[in-house]
Amino acid sequence: MRLLTLNCHSWQEEQPLEKLNQIVQQILAQDYDVIALQEVSQLMDTPIVYDDVRNDNFAYLIQQALKEQGQTYSLVWDFAHIGYDKYEEGLALLTKHPILKSDSYYVSRSQDTFDWKSRKIVRATIQVDGTPITFNTCHLGWWADEVEPFQEQFNHLMARMDPLEWTFFLGDFNNDALERNTGYDYMMQRGLHDVFLLAKETVGIETINGNIDGWEDNQQGLRIDLVLSNRKIDVERVGVVFDGIHGPVVSDHYGVEVDIQIQKNEH
Repeated sequence: MRLLTLNCHSWQEEQPLEKLNQIVQQILAQDYDVIALQEVSQLMDTPIVYDDVRNDNFAYLIQQALKEQGQTYSLVWDFAHIGYDKYEEGLALLTKHPILKSDSYYVSRSQDTFDWKSRKIVRATIQVDGTPITFNTCHLGWWADEVEPFQEQFNHLMARMDPLEWTFFLGDFNNDALERNTGYDYMMQRGLHDVFLLAKETVGIETINGNIDGWEDNQQGLRIDLVLSNRKIDVERVGVVFDGIHGPVVSDHYGVEVDIQIQKNEH
C-alpha cells in the first residue's frame, strides 16, 4: 500500500494550475492507494458541483484530471474555515479503494468558519485487499497556542479513534518531530507510531524549509508533515517528495510518501 500526504497550499501558490498538474503526474507515476491533502481550497462563490464541492475545488480538479487519464479516485472533502477572506479551505482524501464510511469533525475549540484557527479532520474507512483501514487527513494547530492549544486538538482526535480499528493520521501537525518535549513527543507518548521511525529505508527528513505561513520566524528545516499509525507495522520506505530533488516544489510544504506491507484480511 502506498500513501501520500501533502499540504498543497493550493490557490495560494504561484502558477497553481501548473503545480496541480505536477501533483497529478506524480500520482499517476506512483499509483498511490490513498492521498491525504491539506489546505485544499475553493472560492466561496463558484458553482457547486455536488454537496459542498465547488467546480474550482483543488482536490476535485486533481480527481478529474486523474479520471481523464483513466485513473478513478473517490474524493472525500470538507472545509474547516474561510481562508484569505475568499476561500473555503479544507482537507481531502483521495483513494482508489472502496470507501466503507466517511465523516468530518472539528477538533478545535472554535467551530466558527470565519476563524482561521478552526480545525477539522476529514476521515474515511477504506477497504484495502479485504482489510478495513481508517485514514484521517489532519491540519492541527501549534503547541504554544494559548487560544487553540495543540494538546486539546490532539486529545479530541484520539477520542474519536476506535482502538480496535487500524488507523492512520496523515498531514500537517505543525509540531516539529525534531524538537523535544512539545507536540511530537506528546503524540508519541500516547501510543502512536511514526512510520518514519519504522521504515527500513528513509529518503529526506525535513518537510518545510525556512519561514512559511504560520512559521514566519522559522529559519531552519522542520519535519512537521507526518504519517502516524496506531499500530506498529512493517514499513518498507518513507520518502520526502515535491522537494525539488524528488519531484518539483509544488507548495510551501514538501510531501511524504510511504510504502507499507499489509497482509490480506489483517486484523
